[in-house]
Amino acid sequence: MNDRPSLRERKKAKTRAAIRKATYRLAAEHGWDATTTDRIVAAAEVSPSTVVRYFPVREDILLTDENDELLEARLRARPAGEEPLESLRAVLLEAVRTSLDEEPDETLLRARLMVEIPAVRARLGETTAETGRRLARALADRTGRSPDDLEVRVFTAAVLGALREATVHWAEHGRTDDLVALLDRTIDILKGGPALPAHP
Repeated sequence: MNDRPSLRERKKAKTRAAIRKATYRLAAEHGWDATTTDRIVAAAEVSPSTVVRYFPVREDILLTDENDELLEARLRARPAGEEPLESLRAVLLEAVRTSLDEEPDETLLRARLMVEIPAVRARLGETTAETGRRLARALADRTGRSPDDLEVRVFTAAVLGALREATVHWAEHGRTDDLVALLDRTIDILKGGPALPAHP
């Protein structure tokens, strides 16, 4: 069986990458408000219809990529007896670690824009929901439940929401701390909540 992407799929991925690269460069140089679709079209050397076809909402260029399918596959590949929270910890933290290693400037810029631009922050919630639906399907299969099961939906949404909030906290506080360590700590918080103060 040949798992190699077809020529058409490779061309689509290359086009998406070109649009994303041009957008990040423009946003870094001119700010998000000045990073118009017309400028993106010119910088990426594609047509306006191509940009809209791949990214119906401009903010999606910053927030969506091909990682959701990979995340789902990696979650399905985790050991069968592993606790769901630990499975999500492993795949999500590895994705963030890879992003920081391979695209450090883009990751930092995306975090800054999440804080500074309300439209980016609002759209993040919608794209996170789509990621959650994919991961919920994988968790449902691993636990013998339905993807629409209340516990599966609430659990997945809670984990992703917590990691999103931790990322915003990181961005608001200068983006200098170790983000992966902060997200790891966030997973621990989900296990037991904030520690109570010690009584004298």
